[in-house]
Amino acid sequence: MPEIVVPAESRSESGKNESRRLRSRGLIPGVLYGKGKETVPLAVSPKEITAILHSASGENTLFDLDIAGGRRKVILKEFQREPVRGQLLHADFYEVALDETIEVSVHVELLGTPIGVKLQGGIVDFITREIEIECLPTDIPDKISVDISHLELNKHLRVSDLTLPSDKITMLTEPDIVIAHVVVPRAEVVETPATEEAEVPAEGAEPEVAKKGKAEGEATEGKAAEKGEKGEKKDERKKDEKKERK
Repeated sequence: MPEIVVPAESRSESGKNESRRLRSRGLIPGVLYGKGKETVPLAVSPKEITAILHSASGENTLFDLDIAGGRRKVILKEFQREPVRGQLLHADFYEVALDETIEVSVHVELLGTPIGVKLQGGIVDFITREIEIECLPTDIPDKISVDISHLELNKHLRVSDLTLPSDKITMLTEPDIVIAHVVVPRAEVVETPATEEAEVPAEGAEPEVAKKGKAEGEATEGKAAEKGEKGEKKDERKKDEKKERK
């Protein structure tokens, strides 16, 4: 792999105004630090850093920062992006010693289609996508690949099942951590609201409002009939009284 050299310049000022001035020149602010090293504020081209992030080894790429002609061996430790456009805003670099181990995160790559997907109708749930390892800077792998074609439905792949590419690498992530497993797809359940069920009357039943109206109608007819009978009796009494007077 060809040696990567990124030009950088030291800076003495900080703050939002300085960041704006740097971005107007096509640069972004950054910081260089290391074990027992003095922190150095600097500025770099975001294009150079973006190219490193898009390489096979990504943020674990080992490269040189060239500061005023002096080279420092570093890896990209942290970076910040603008949330909408994704443009780089800031970068932190960690200076390494080639003869001292460091701790880094490495991506996990799943290979193959599991039996549980092909024959048993399951889907892959990829849970842990990065693991922590310790090794020399020159031994950092681009990624950890693992074949999951043997994985059956409801079976797990754990960190302990991974094979490291070199015996010079030490696994730091707990062995019982699940990397991936094959699970049954969740079925979509459509529930009917309880209010809708309550509003639907039983078959053959008459709506309650209609019953109420009918009852009131029957009561009214009963009262009218009662008044009619009383009126007829009153008229008969008046006729009897007239006959007696004559």
